[in-house]
Amino acid sequence: MSKKKDTYNQTAIRTSIGGQALIEGIMMRGPKLTAMAVRNTKGEIVIEKEPTTMSKHKKVGKIPFVRGIFNFVDSMRCGYKYLMRSAQLSGLEEAEAELAREKEEKKRKKAGEAAAEETFGNPVDPAGTVTATSVAQPTEEAGAAPSADNAMPAPDGDGAAAVIPEPKKENSPLSVLVMVLGVVFGVGIAVGLFVILPTLIYRGFAHLIPGLQPAGHVALTSLYKSLIEGIARILLLVGYMAAVSLMKDIRRTFQYHGAEHKTIFCYEHGLPLTVENVRKQRRFHPRCGTSFLILMALVGIFISFLIDPLYYLISGSDAGMPLVLRWGIKLLLIPLIVGIGYELIKFAGRHDNLLTRIISAPGLWLQRLTVYEPDDSMIECAIAAVKEVIPDDGSDRL
Repeated sequence: MSKKKDTYNQTAIRTSIGGQALIEGIMMRGPKLTAMAVRNTKGEIVIEKEPTTMSKHKKVGKIPFVRGIFNFVDSMRCGYKYLMRSAQLSGLEEAEAELAREKEEKKRKKAGEAAAEETFGNPVDPAGTVTATSVAQPTEEAGAAPSADNAMPAPDGDGAAAVIPEPKKENSPLSVLVMVLGVVFGVGIAVGLFVILPTLIYRGFAHLIPGLQPAGHVALTSLYKSLIEGIARILLLVGYMAAVSLMKDIRRTFQYHGAEHKTIFCYEHGLPLTVENVRKQRRFHPRCGTSFLILMALVGIFISFLIDPLYYLISGSDAGMPLVLRWGIKLLLIPLIVGIGYELIKFAGRHDNLLTRIISAPGLWLQRLTVYEPDDSMIECAIAAVKEVIPDDGSDRL
């Protein structure tokens, strides 16, 4: 085994502290506190923190499988909230608002020019020929537009200033609705890609290769089905990760992901949290969320294999499960898959043996698409965030 593979095994401690890359920053979750460190437009690190939700529900955290479901939902909620907040602090929202204002300004300018041309068109003599003055300019009497940066001539040509309003900073009901619709749309896309599409891919293969649906062999058919759907789901996940990693902004976020991993490794090795020490650490961590996703996909293959045989035992029909019913059952089984995946990740984080290395291997491989080497400024953000959540009583130890 290489030295790099031994790195995690040689850690002084193993911590439950985890994090998430944000826009120009990092969020870290400890057993008691959750902190976010983001660089603002001035280059300063802004830190915000709050009590960790799980610390308020300690009883839930002790129930196997259930704690995984609760932790997953809470991580999604918390991660989305901090992601939106990091967009505000980093200036991304202001940049997007400025871009929207520029587009609106161009539209108003074009509308104003069109109105001016209609009002001050080229004069034509009775013979129908254009006179010497090709285009007349608006006079002061017609009303000139003010020279303010955020004002343009009104489309009706009356010279009134059309001021572009500044975007509202507070969360209006409309903005909240847009965010909710965005989440619903995102969930819909995820269900379509990773639940519905793999089933359709299997049906396409089964149509081309009749041997994938052997008559009278429910278990064998279910095995083929779960394997093809599972492989398709994994390929879609890998393809999605590879595609988004090509985007400049996403790649930068993945660099912050690397800073998060390196900083946690540095803390687990018992080294002082300095940029120099963090920079030396490896960037792939066995308890990464990317590893959790690939584990869920693998667990899903096994769970899916049981669906058709159980349906056959209950219904007594070998005609096959209705497609919509199969999709519905898969959605209902997601919490179970999440719970199992969480326990496997937790087990791999606590122990070091051949089994845990096998469990961690697919996730460590996939992290090559989602974790990149950070620069020193990113490492500084990660250090600032993790220092805020390290408990004094050692309650983060696994």
